[in-house]
Amino acid sequence: MTPTLKAWSILRYGTPEQLSPVSRSMPDPGPNEILIRIHASAVTRADGMMRAGTPRFARAFLGFRRPRNDLSGTGLSGEVIATGTNATRFSVGDQVFGEAGLNFGANASHICLCENGVLMPKPDFLSHEEAAVMCDGPLTSFNFLHKIAELRGGEKVLILGASGSLGSAAVQIATAMGAEVSGTCSARNAGLVASLGARQVIDYNQEDFARRGERFDVIYDTLGISSFRQSKSALARSGRYVCPVLSFDLLRAMLRSSIVGNRKARFAATGMLKPDIQRFMLGQLIELIDDSKFAPVMDRTYPFDQLIEAHLYMESGHKRGNVVVV
Repeated sequence: MTPTLKAWSILRYGTPEQLSPVSRSMPDPGPNEILIRIHASAVTRADGMMRAGTPRFARAFLGFRRPRNDLSGTGLSGEVIATGTNATRFSVGDQVFGEAGLNFGANASHICLCENGVLMPKPDFLSHEEAAVMCDGPLTSFNFLHKIAELRGGEKVLILGASGSLGSAAVQIATAMGAEVSGTCSARNAGLVASLGARQVIDYNQEDFARRGERFDVIYDTLGISSFRQSKSALARSGRYVCPVLSFDLLRAMLRSSIVGNRKARFAATGMLKPDIQRFMLGQLIELIDDSKFAPVMDRTYPFDQLIEAHLYMESGHKRGNVVVV
């Protein structure tokens, strides 16, 4: 029997119900590629936005009616089962993790990826489930706090959405950097956020952070739930508002603040960085894990055939940390 690849296709932009299971021919790795049997893959807010085709201007790059690369998923962890003729970085049997990037297709049984892409050896102290989410919240938050916000030890940082994938990673990373960390979340998740290192937890249902009269050196809006304009009153004189969710409002704020004023709005697409830069940051995250200063927060694990249910839960607003399918 010819082996087949099991995956999930996006029929058209829309709700999780637009995801459909498909079977396709098993790919053969190209000269510089490796074939990975996937053990776990992430279900992220970014995956949901790609499936929904939001923001709409992104469709100019992804495809107008549905993604041109129509398979779902970016973050993955698994085992190398075949290598291309010129591939030397990994061998058959190696455990690896990383991301498919704009190729997508991580919510699948197998995937072929260039070995020089965003792929890393999986340490034994990370499960496949934990490794599969490393390129979402942990990598993005590491880049935003270290490179985009230029957070420094002793500074005050406020993390909006502190209990999600990016937020739970950001609280730990900022704490490891020596910052004074505050975070917003629901009362249900206050204990979790405090346990990750936040000195102050703000219940967004009860209090508006912008009206507290407190100033922060950095506001990291992990969900795009605020804006530079709304956050400006809570920024210190040279404060930075950073957000990984791109919008026209954020673009305008970046342009305006680059010309006028000391407070700045900043954005960068972590996934567009060169693979070697992303691998370097992943290596630093692995060191934090090994030093017991960081651990991915895991919420729910779904069977592979329940990807629709996983997307529905991911978008429910109740997610704590990360969601994966296995």
